Amino acid sequence: MNPIVEKIMEIEHFRELTPIQKEVLKVANKKRDIIGVSSTGSGKTHAFFMPIFEQIDPNLNEVQATISAPTRELAYQLYDRCLPLAKAFGIRVKLVIGGTQKNQESSLRPQIVIGTPGRMKDVFLDDQTLRLDTTKIMIIDEADMTLEFGFLEDIDTILSKMDKNIQLMVFSATIPQALRPFLKKYLYDPYLIQIDDKENFQADVQHILVPCKHKSYGEKLLDVLPCIQPYVCLIFANTNEEASAIAHLMREHNYDLVELHGSMESRERLKSIRMIQSQKKSYIVASDIAARGIDLDGVTHVISCGFPKDLIYYIHRAGRTGRAQRDGICIALYKTSDQRAIQTLSTQVNFQHKDVKNQTWVDLKPFFQKERHKKSDPLEQDIQKIVRKKKVKVKPNYKKKQREEIDRLKRKKKREMIQKDIQRQKKERAKAAQRQKRMG
Repeated sequence: MNPIVEKIMEIEHFRELTPIQKEVLKVANKKRDIIGVSSTGSGKTHAFFMPIFEQIDPNLNEVQATISAPTRELAYQLYDRCLPLAKAFGIRVKLVIGGTQKNQESSLRPQIVIGTPGRMKDVFLDDQTLRLDTTKIMIIDEADMTLEFGFLEDIDTILSKMDKNIQLMVFSATIPQALRPFLKKYLYDPYLIQIDDKENFQADVQHILVPCKHKSYGEKLLDVLPCIQPYVCLIFANTNEEASAIAHLMREHNYDLVELHGSMESRERLKSIRMIQSQKKSYIVASDIAARGIDLDGVTHVISCGFPKDLIYYIHRAGRTGRAQRDGICIALYKTSDQRAIQTLSTQVNFQHKDVKNQTWVDLKPFFQKERHKKSDPLEQDIQKIVRKKKVKVKPNYKKKQREEIDRLKRKKKREMIQKDIQRQKKERAKAAQRQKRMG
């Protein structure tokens, strides 16, 4: 193993490399372009830190590696994690995000730049205060989120001004169809690394379905919360608006929490992330996009308020708990509109079906168990046979004839009932006569 990788593992207290780290290190030093597909918690951050520190020359006073993240929060997190490594190797690293001063540049250029696409484009091309065209290796982290937030155009502009032989590493949880033209344009014969997300379901995680019935997700959540005792509980909503409403409702019921979603101001989101990292709160209410890339230890419970349209996000949610051979509980609050999502996920997940009554968990019948239909009345069955008869050609007065046929059937059944009743009465009279004979 390379001495630099060994030193990074020692600094970070890693016992062994994760699958994506092993795969990246196999090809990164061969200057090969890489596409890494993996979810949060797979170790992809150090998968690109390691080859960057292997390749950087500390004596070269220019930018040699550029790392792009789609949000200030993710860029700051990468910068925060990079600083101790940079210090250990005597390498300079600079954070370039909104809210930082553009023109305050040191005479010594950074060797690693971490930033958001828009601000890096500003300082590189518009203000020309920081040269990025000397970059030898560029990382595009959370590429699908970069696409979704509309920042891929900025990345495109930056790359168009860089060396054509630059080594590109693109990391993403998914590869949407709209991202593929970009990959085809800039990556040459890329090495694809795909870490199977099914590993997230192999952990010791208990999956529980809870019906909302007539209640909203927030109202049902308030029923569930007294029944759990989390160390850290991560609560996911499908939209920023839902996350905000749920957080507001929880605060009204005296829950101390951290809120994190796209509708918040950047400064508020950064404050929330710092609180999350300090682990001062047990409850975190977040949207999928805002929570992406944020590493968080000690998550014992994940609660999904409904199912996302793209079910890969549910897989990422579930993967937040049950890590490091610990138990985890993933609770999904559902409505009738979520049935198709549940059916799809049931091929991978063994759901338990429960509800909460009087702050106690109650087992429900399995979600897809069909109720046994009671046998209908024989007469009704025969009538339905008449009504459901297929007619190749509709004849005149068919409805009248259908009614007459049903009337004949009803008269027949009535005669049968009368005859059975007569027979019953005859038997009863015969038994009564025998009893009188014996007595008399």
